[in-house]
Amino acid sequence: MTQLTERTSSRPVDPGPVRGRFDRTDLIGYAAFLALLLYGLAHTYWAFGGEGFPFGADDANPEYSAFEHVGRDRLAPWTAGGFLGSSVVALLLALPGRRRIPARVLVGAAALPAAAVFCTLADFRILGNLAYVFMLKFGAINWTVVNQLFAVVSVGLLVASAIVYQRRTSGACTGCGRTGSGAGRPSPESAARWGRRAAYTAVIVPLLYASTRWAWALGIPLGISDELWEEGKEDNLWIAGAALATMGALGSLLTLGLVQRWGEVFPRWMVGLRGRRVPVSLAVVPATLVSVLVTIAGVMYIRLHLQGAFDNQKDDWGATVPEMVWPVWGIALAAATLAYYFRRRGICKRCARG
Repeated sequence: MTQLTERTSSRPVDPGPVRGRFDRTDLIGYAAFLALLLYGLAHTYWAFGGEGFPFGADDANPEYSAFEHVGRDRLAPWTAGGFLGSSVVALLLALPGRRRIPARVLVGAAALPAAAVFCTLADFRILGNLAYVFMLKFGAINWTVVNQLFAVVSVGLLVASAIVYQRRTSGACTGCGRTGSGAGRPSPESAARWGRRAAYTAVIVPLLYASTRWAWALGIPLGISDELWEEGKEDNLWIAGAALATMGALGSLLTLGLVQRWGEVFPRWMVGLRGRRVPVSLAVVPATLVSVLVTIAGVMYIRLHLQGAFDNQKDDWGATVPEMVWPVWGIALAAATLAYYFRRRGICKRCARG
């Protein structure tokens, strides 16, 4: 009898749906609400004529914007309404308990503004400026980029809040998403298989892009006209481009850590860390960030292509076509990161499931 009791008490306890109880994961929803509310109020200020509107025709580089010819008077009221409406959704997701509104509707309402920001307001300049920060070049950062980053973080928090809400209302653990039945849970073996394919894809795509930039730096006008290559050479653009491409290539090689042993245990040459386990968040957080930014950048190039921005550059395909494949890179990196998380997340401290 004692042995049976011990076995039973050691089993994970199913927390079930959390009703009316505050959960620290709900802080994500409140953070999303606050960020979206403040940003919505800022756009309301701009809608009423305030100075400093960062998007559309007022963009520092309007040629990259989806609203290049749309002024503040027309665009700001829409963005204000979008962010304020999203703040209401965030609040509904954060409040304890269930809503009368179906969970699918609330989750969809969270995904919509995220898609709008990723596909219209944000662009490749966030990723480019991140690379410049690592190169200690801060001059390229401008007001528009700062606002793009704030918008991306705000809707990112909203999406995370929607995930927590879906887990909470379905009876899953809000921390890890596991359920008592284990239905739909990928095994470490299956995650390793599809994660490996995704990781290799995430390595190949940026190397294809980098090969064009390295060729230009070496004097080979691969995919561009001789005239354009000469113009870039005079301004030393190809050296800078090769440097950025090299950073991207090195980052893509780090992706292999998601499927290699050294991505789980620090290698011998890392003095002071050798032999220690690599924290899961150390790999998951930056890889997730890069996957989002790379996808945003690629979507921008696809959008510009559909808008006809590159119609006069058909002979210079090397300057735009490689970037259009970036969403494949971003999605593959996200999948590889998810597989890495599934393989290494271990036993959840909240629900004790493993």
